[in-house]
Amino acid sequence: MSESSGATGRQEQERSRVTRQRLMEAAIGALRELGWAGATMTVIAERAGVSRGACQHHFPTRADLVAAAVEYVGSQQMEEVLRRSAQLPADERRTEAILHMLAGIYTSPLFISAVQLWVAAAADPELRTQLTPLEARTGREVHRLTVKLLDVDDKDPEVRELVQATLDLIRGLALANLLHDDSARRKKVLHRWARTLDAALKARRTPGSRRD
Repeated sequence: MSESSGATGRQEQERSRVTRQRLMEAAIGALRELGWAGATMTVIAERAGVSRGACQHHFPTRADLVAAAVEYVGSQQMEEVLRRSAQLPADERRTEAILHMLAGIYTSPLFISAVQLWVAAAADPELRTQLTPLEARTGREVHRLTVKLLDVDDKDPEVRELVQATLDLIRGLALANLLHDDSARRKKVLHRWARTLDAALKARRTPGSRRD
């Protein structure tokens, strides 16, 4: 392969990557604003500035596109949380700060888009088939992230249940935020739960933990 043909191949790969990224970001925005019914392939392609044919070249079906979009944006969000975790306090405020950071995941535009998909998937077998494994994988990743941030060992069944209860609580609070700003109540609930969680985890933190 010549140097020029290699450069051309890299340029084509980069254009393809950029197009896919634009399509996925457009899909998330369309879902958030228009819902599943309004976020058609045509609408998403128009928002991304590409033809419908180009859209279907990268993603044959709308379910393929939205599943990829949720996974892509979700992975970016997780990376951002990990980067921000370096600034978390190491004192008694840490657990509450972690809970608010996790709440940020579930009150983001991505979560609003995901809720639209869950509702649609209840009546759409193709979409449900795409989303079920993705939802399970995302749940595992958020669980692992929470364990890491709290610095605990979830091989302990009680710790695992406490972590899952924490995530269920935060997800439920996020749903309450969909129709109106519920941030004031969420702040109070998370403050109380942080104290409860710290007390429950105090004797179960991993050896050598910064929180010992």
